[in-house]
Amino acid sequence: MRFAAPAAALSLCLAMTASITIARDKAAPDPRAAALIAEGQAALNAGESEAAIDAFEAALAVDPAYTPIFIDLAEAVRAQGLQGKAIGYYREALARDPGNFAAISGEGAALVEKGALEKARANLAQLQSLCGEDCPETRALQGTIARGVPQARLAVEAAKDAPASN
Repeated sequence: MRFAAPAAALSLCLAMTASITIARDKAAPDPRAAALIAEGQAALNAGESEAAIDAFEAALAVDPAYTPIFIDLAEAVRAQGLQGKAIGYYREALARDPGNFAAISGEGAALVEKGALEKARANLAQLQSLCGEDCPETRALQGTIARGVPQARLAVEAAKDAPASN
């Protein structure tokens, strides 16, 4: 019994130290990774998705614990039309941070681009319950769903369904 008070104080100190360490890890990436992320975002804004992917992958190698890099990677591969790969990156971000609004919205948009409107609506419902109707991510996903499946995707699906002529 005489060790109960010191043990409680020690456990409280360890819990506080652990929470500070976790919060610091989420706050900012390694400075080298931050430079690579900025380089990747500049390349993506310039329409150079391959250079952006290279920069984001390098940033991920430098700081694999920084979850937002996965969202950046997903955006870059979506720009290349690789929605399936983008969904994988969004899901990795969600596995690390289940309440990440950008990942939920981005995954929903990639699902729309892939033609999976019902799954995208499930993401929208999740966003609405987590952050409400006025959340920027909710509004962005609502707009994407309202626009519907891109015409290029519909043309690909129609070509797959058409009988082959000999």
